[in-house]
Amino acid sequence: MSLSLTIPAPNATPIPAPAVAPHRPAVEVDNRATYASFGLAYVLGHGASALSQGATPLLDLPGWLPTALLGAGLAAGTVSATLAAARAQRAATGPDILVGKMLGASWIVGFAALFLAITGLTNSLGMPGLQSVLWPTGSGLVVGLLYLAEGAVRRNPLHYGLGVWLALISTAALLLGTPALFWVLTLAGGGAYALATVLESRRLRALA
Repeated sequence: MSLSLTIPAPNATPIPAPAVAPHRPAVEVDNRATYASFGLAYVLGHGASALSQGATPLLDLPGWLPTALLGAGLAAGTVSATLAAARAQRAATGPDILVGKMLGASWIVGFAALFLAITGLTNSLGMPGLQSVLWPTGSGLVVGLLYLAEGAVRRNPLHYGLGVWLALISTAALLLGTPALFWVLTLAGGGAYALATVLESRRLRALA
């Protein structure tokens, strides 16, 4: 008589793969100073243009003043953004360093392309006065698109959403004449930056 032993096969329980945490930048970029500076530039610079232009201007301001106010605010915001990105870069490693450098270079490329486009367009049409309309709206479009890229790379929905808003209102403002165009940029653009400054504080507290 032969005996056969049947050894039950062990249960093949699949081992779950370890969860992979989504990649986030080594250091979150604090955009509050940048948002506040750009918001003031929109309110003071574009606001001065809105008040001093049109058939019946509300204020009689020198032509250079709105541009100076806008330029000062944008310069302060650019410096703030550069310093914030540099602080994040010091703690970055590996691919994050390359990404940061590429995003920084995108600002230079974007505004260089805008300068060439506006200069070429106004020269070819023989309408240099268009620059006063194309620069405010074009710069808002470029900044908005750059915010879209930065928000996607940094996984920052607030930054991304602000970019969407700036890109849309800046181009939609071209449908209007002056001074309505500047009112849109002042209220919709400056207001968005003010709201983003508040929401950025909440975002950073939630990540702490």
